[in-house]
Amino acid sequence: MAFGSLDSGDQEVMSEINMTPLVDVMLVLLIIFIVTVPVMKHAVDFNLPQATSKAQQDKPDTIRLSIDASGRYNLDKRVLTAAELELELKRLASQQNQPSLHIYGDKKVAYEYVASAMAMANRAGLQKVGFVTEPGK
Repeated sequence: MAFGSLDSGDQEVMSEINMTPLVDVMLVLLIIFIVTVPVMKHAVDFNLPQATSKAQQDKPDTIRLSIDASGRYNLDKRVLTAAELELELKRLASQQNQPSLHIYGDKKVAYEYVASAMAMANRAGLQKVGFVTEPGK
């Protein structure tokens, strides 16, 4: 026993723990876990989509619209008036593979010119419009 025997004349309590029962319990628990874990696995069967090796479509072109400090519109380095720009944006929007429009606005340009360019792109039906900025220092 863990507390000593009564028939020996020694009345001191044994201070050691008998490890054999603890090891037995631990081994039994280990066997139980080894047997039950594969049973507890929940698998859900479903059909995954198949990937195709078809080539990607060509990326659409990128059109650069720059607005300088005086409010002039430069579409791919061509200076255009507001009316010419609107016609050109409508032509670009009617293409099968619509280009993306990147707007480069000068730091000192009045906001009305940038807002006007955005409104023209919206009226023309361009889907991809983005602003280009320089990272702050």
